[in-house]
Amino acid sequence: MPPGNPGRLVRSLAALVLVSTAVLPAALELAGPSPFGVIGPGAPADRAVPPHTARRADLRAAGAAPTVDIRRTGDPANRITLVLLGDGYSADEQELFRAQADRAWRALMEIEPFRSYQGFFNIRRVEVVSADSGIAETESRGRNPGTPLGMHFWCEGTARLLCADEAATARYAGEGDGPQYLIALANSSEYGGAGGTGVTTLAGGSPDAGRIIQHEIGHTVGDLGDEYDSAPDDADYPNLATENADDMRRKQTKWWRWLGAESPDGGGTIGAYRSANGIYRPTQDSVMRTLGGAYNLPSREAIIEEIYRRIRPTDTPVPAPGEVTGRPRLEVRPLPLVGTRALQVDWKVDGAAVEPQAPDRSWLDTAALNLFPGQSATVTATVRDTTDWVRDEAFRDRYMTRTVSWTVTG
Repeated sequence: MPPGNPGRLVRSLAALVLVSTAVLPAALELAGPSPFGVIGPGAPADRAVPPHTARRADLRAAGAAPTVDIRRTGDPANRITLVLLGDGYSADEQELFRAQADRAWRALMEIEPFRSYQGFFNIRRVEVVSADSGIAETESRGRNPGTPLGMHFWCEGTARLLCADEAATARYAGEGDGPQYLIALANSSEYGGAGGTGVTTLAGGSPDAGRIIQHEIGHTVGDLGDEYDSAPDDADYPNLATENADDMRRKQTKWWRWLGAESPDGGGTIGAYRSANGIYRPTQDSVMRTLGGAYNLPSREAIIEEIYRRIRPTDTPVPAPGEVTGRPRLEVRPLPLVGTRALQVDWKVDGAAVEPQAPDRSWLDTAALNLFPGQSATVTATVRDTTDWVRDEAFRDRYMTRTVSWTVTG
């Protein structure tokens, strides 16, 4: 391996655990409704990706360390919470950990579709104090007993494979009120990371960390596979296939709905591009092939679908659906998207479409129904994510659409 080349990612297990980062993204406030600061797009340079292993899991354990909600976009029961923990940061280095943790999640929110869907994520920081500064970085040193999460390089004999004690990490993270992913940052500037059964790791001080999280989160949330030539010839991922484009179209498999579409990131036409390992990928290049790239359309769809498998398109409506009396305001509470995108909200009264009073269509004032005393009406609200980044309409109907109903009596 030549100096300066971080090597190719070796994916040995399936992915659903998050990785952490450090890069200096720019925050960008955009026009449009948003209850939180919006993160803008970055322009990282291309790099190859480091070794990792990852496996499906969502560990939560009791016995948490002190935590800080550094970004809360909504009810944790209906958000995906990214939990960032540090290892090898002494009491005097907690400000360093806070800065690196902040740069980590911001780097993730700079890439689509996470940028548009950042309102679907909460961010929590767990401040773990280590007796020693730094972690074990050499092959001979092994685990450093002075660090609570036991993070160390040379895991399984691989120099850049960075491991942590998963049970300890879960205990420090504590239980969440909804789905959460554990992200462990090591106090190190070495290049590398790893994913495990319930935690993914990264060196918080690595200059490539921000670009790595943008790749690794594809494994985590989208269950995406690696698209580069030296990856294992395993096509059991939504962005990898053994069939060419004609076979996909004929069998209606993999990304057949996207064939011929132009990738919005300038990646060219969606097709079936064969890698040296014999596996087909959707585009010539993407972030799953080269760091600093973008997610191609089939990968964006896979990520959005996995998000919606874990949370709903609305928070709890107010008042609760069912029978209500008087003339209340009915609020359906769709989750926020960033920029010009928004979830579609349609209202009906006794089956007839009506226009709500809310500029964002999120609520309807039933006083405008002019119901007589004792008169009833059925009000329904349907919230639907109509994004063109999803073409599986059966999935949209099942997971990306929610209809609630009230019976209002005057």
